Amino acid sequence: MASETHTTIDHDEIRRWVDEHDGSPARVRGTEGSGAGTGVLRIDFPGGAGEDQLEHISWEEWFTTFDNNGLALLYQEKKASGEDSTFAKLVER
Repeated sequence: MASETHTTIDHDEIRRWVDEHDGSPARVRGTEGSGAGTGVLRIDFPGGAGEDQLEHISWEEWFTTFDNNGLALLYQEKKASGEDSTFAKLVER
């Protein structure tokens, strides 16, 4: 079975996928301000990088930065094994 990956800029699709995988919108601590705006965006999943590196932010703030920086989300729906995946990467549109 091949892994299923998708790339999207659709806010509803991104929120649906993140919510289905118990994720939260976040930024890397210390990257906000000084011209960087909100900072470096991430999705925080249980068992991920953790509270010391990531700070949760609102979806509104996350999507504003996402759109302003011309980003898209590349995400994996299923691993090649057929298991659910939480692989996601922000890429340029």
